[in-house]
Amino acid sequence: MEPRLTEDFRTGLIFIILLSAASSDENDRDFQFCGTWRHDKVSLNMNFSLSPGCSGVLISANESSLSIVGEITAHCHRSGVIELSQTSHAASKESYFCLYWEPLLDQLWVQFGGKNHTLCWPAGLQDSCCTDLSQGPNRPEAPYGIFRGKVNGDIINTETMTAYKFSGMSINCKQEFCDKAGQRSSQVNMIEETVMRSQAVGNVELPCALSTVVEMKDDFHGYNVTLPAPKDEPPNAIPMVYLPPSLKKAAKKKSKVICTFFRNTSLFQEDEKKVTIINEVVGITIENEIITDLSEPVRIDFHHNVIPNSHSRICVSWDTNKDPLKVNWLQDGCETHQIGEKNTVCLCSHLTYFTILVQLEPRPVRHLLALTVITSLGCALSVFSCIVLIIFLCKTRRYKEQAVSIHMGLAVSLLLLNLLFFFTGTLANLVGESICAWVGASLHYALLSSLTWMALEVFHTFWLVSIIFSPTPKTYVWNLIGFGFPVVPVVILVFTGDFYGVRRVTQMDDTSSPYLMCWMKDSQKALLAHYFTNMTLLAILVVSGLAMLFLVYREIRKRDEWKQHQVAFLSIWGLSCLFGTTWGLTFLDFKPLSDVILFLSCILNSFQGFLLMLRFYILDRMRKRSGRNSSGSSSTGSTRQHMLQPQEKH
Repeated sequence: MEPRLTEDFRTGLIFIILLSAASSDENDRDFQFCGTWRHDKVSLNMNFSLSPGCSGVLISANESSLSIVGEITAHCHRSGVIELSQTSHAASKESYFCLYWEPLLDQLWVQFGGKNHTLCWPAGLQDSCCTDLSQGPNRPEAPYGIFRGKVNGDIINTETMTAYKFSGMSINCKQEFCDKAGQRSSQVNMIEETVMRSQAVGNVELPCALSTVVEMKDDFHGYNVTLPAPKDEPPNAIPMVYLPPSLKKAAKKKSKVICTFFRNTSLFQEDEKKVTIINEVVGITIENEIITDLSEPVRIDFHHNVIPNSHSRICVSWDTNKDPLKVNWLQDGCETHQIGEKNTVCLCSHLTYFTILVQLEPRPVRHLLALTVITSLGCALSVFSCIVLIIFLCKTRRYKEQAVSIHMGLAVSLLLLNLLFFFTGTLANLVGESICAWVGASLHYALLSSLTWMALEVFHTFWLVSIIFSPTPKTYVWNLIGFGFPVVPVVILVFTGDFYGVRRVTQMDDTSSPYLMCWMKDSQKALLAHYFTNMTLLAILVVSGLAMLFLVYREIRKRDEWKQHQVAFLSIWGLSCLFGTTWGLTFLDFKPLSDVILFLSCILNSFQGFLLMLRFYILDRMRKRSGRNSSGSSSTGSTRQHMLQPQEKH
């Protein structure tokens, strides 16, 4: 099929669908009867007699009168005669007319000669109403009467009949109306339009929605709307809406505002499975007006179930200008303010439908491009620094000292970690899923090994400070723990299940182009493995590292060297790098400092290899400047080098 024909077919299909929404079916929400009245040239009038009930309606006509008699209304009890002005076609003795019946509003009117004649005025939204009008036996053909009678646009008789009889059925009209409105998203505005035409003010309740109609009079200075709460829900669970004074200024005339809380949100749900909306949608509309660019935003307070911090939530509005058959939520024009795990406030500068969009996957990362550049630069520099540090430690004549061997293990593990992390994005786009799984497992091992060696730095420092005269473990023990222990959880995860592979990191600015890396997969079991391995070891490392820093400070704060501010700063800063306390920033990722914490964590941890090399270089320069011999009792760059060497006892 050619593109042009395909587009025409698609357009025609949409037109047919939209047209069928307004056409008749088994249970019509509205009833419309039209025909051509063949009459004489005499003065014309319309007789009507209506009363509550549901026995039906009789529409008849003769040479001078059009009559509407029946029992189809819920509350209307009226009768009378209306004089009709003849149309320009009176010379031909024919006049076109239509009878309209809206059972939900209990409204009935006749259109004749271009004018509307209301027989029953809207009486609010009816619970039980008379509808599903079906055609009964018609009166015989005559020279005067109704020609070409039509019901909802369909011709039911091509002859001139004196009368048409329609029988009704009593149904739950509100539920029927909600079923109609919920068939497709393009008909959601039926609810607001119907509530507006009902001329109701205040709270209006439907099975599918709860509405509040507010009149903006001349003295309107803002209004707090408390939507009616369903019987089975507490009042504080319903969204609250604040209408600012700027809304009155933006409206062109005296208007009514309708705030609607939808109980059924399935027709608002996007097809994308990775995002969902909360079970609350609020619509705010003004009759016959489009409001945008408010100087003071509308405020909507949403109360919802707990949303985990790992899932992002943003205020969105429905873009009704796009395809009416497709839900399209946009963030434009709305600001999100998270107030706790169960409350979100939306500030929006326009009127439409509003809700909270929740990312089911881990929340998108802001400034992902900048963070990626910083991380790549830091990892590249750390790789070079770790190589330099390893060469420096290998050349020292005190390599057999345990402190140096621990530093060597940490440098090797950091070298592997930064090298793999630097190439993980490239590898994820080049290699297959199976190769990426092994790269992800290797990266996980390098991370666990680095954290383990930092923990060994903490333990070794504690040994030096608190257990001075006890022999320390052999070098092979440190290596067995630092390089051997991380193998255990990684091997278990590799042979247990599908934990490693391509990981997609969504960026806030462009959710359609995620960043790919070889790491643990984005699944529930991989998330649990991440918490049990990485986060648990990280928490132990950070807590023990901070505790060790406190013990070191208490041990050395009275020494003469501590009075030298440069030495004091370098000691604490250097030990912080060794003890991995910078990883503690991971646990501080919460609003409103989440972006600052994220950048600090990215910089400090990706540049960690460089910072360690810088520490060892500065301490070695200080040692040389102080005239100490490299063959002294202290190991070059060890944690015992500065401020940790115990004072000699006399």
